[in-house]
Order: sequence, then C-alpha cells, then structure tokens
Amino acid sequence: MIKEEVTIKSEKIYEGKILNLRVDTIELPDKRYSKREVVEHSGGVGVIAITEDDKIILVNQFRKAVNKALLEIPAGKLEINEQPKETAIRELKEETGYSCDDASFLANFYPTPGYCSEKIHVFFAKNLRAGQQDLDEHEIIDVVEIPFDEAYEKVLNGEIVDGKTIIGILLAKLERDRNA
Repeated sequence: MIKEEVTIKSEKIYEGKILNLRVDTIELPDKRYSKREVVEHSGGVGVIAITEDDKIILVNQFRKAVNKALLEIPAGKLEINEQPKETAIRELKEETGYSCDDASFLANFYPTPGYCSEKIHVFFAKNLRAGQQDLDEHEIIDVVEIPFDEAYEKVLNGEIVDGKTIIGILLAKLERDRNA
C-alpha cells in the first residue's frame, strides 16, 4: 500500500505570473527525508471545437519551452474564481474567434504530476459561431482548421505532440465512434 509523504517544510523559490516553484522537505514512510521540487499551477483547459463541416479548430503557436511551433487545441489557464467551463468558452473565443453556446466536459487529467500540480480540463464546444480573435497582448496564434480525421491521423503519426491535444482528439474520436 502506498503511503503519503509528509511535508516537513515548504519553501517558495519563485512566484511568477503563471506558476510558482516551491521546494518541499518530506518525510518518507520509512522515516528517511527527501526534497520535492513542485511547480504550482492553477490549472487549465483545452477545447475540442469541431465545425459543422467536420473541421477541428486548432491553433499553431510557438512554444519557447520546446523551441518550436506546436499544433494544439485552443487552451488556457484558469483565472482566480473561474470555473473550467467558463475558461473553456472564454479561451476558445480569445484564441480562435469562435463562440459557442455550451461546452460539455470530456475529462480532466494531470499532465506531469511528478513535479507539477497543474490539472487540465478538456471540453467539447457545441454550436460554434465564427468571429474575431481577441488575443492577449503578447500572444501570436494562427488558427488552423483541418478535417477531424486528418487531425486524428496527425496524432497517430506523431505530427501532433502536445499532450492535451492528443488526449482531446482521442477522446473526441472515441465519443464519435460510440455515437456512430
């Protein structure tokens, strides 16, 4: 049986705009001590948005952490006191210009629980209406619309490598197959 690690001391190392970093001193069940570096993140959302002509709305954005542009589902960070569904609808509009009447929950997951507290909630947007992007001041995002089956193939052949996008597309594919 896995036993909980007990935090003896916690020290904030960095406080930033989108994340914080802390180092915890923990006691293991066998009474040994160790350190855990933890990235604190408020969580985020990803949105599967498919048009009436079966095209998935993706964004192409440069990601400095991996030093390349990635094809991703629209996504964003939860704001203070904001519910994930609200975030999903807001981020879809900001990043792509598309509005929706509703978004249904698909799943949530921890992308990197070994060192980060971030939890991502994935939603499926319904009844899309095209509009204008409303990007944050320092965002540069290209909207890409491709047939859903093509996006699914890009997941399978390794062209789409973003975790939330892979999970979102696979969940959407399962849902489509179940309802077919």
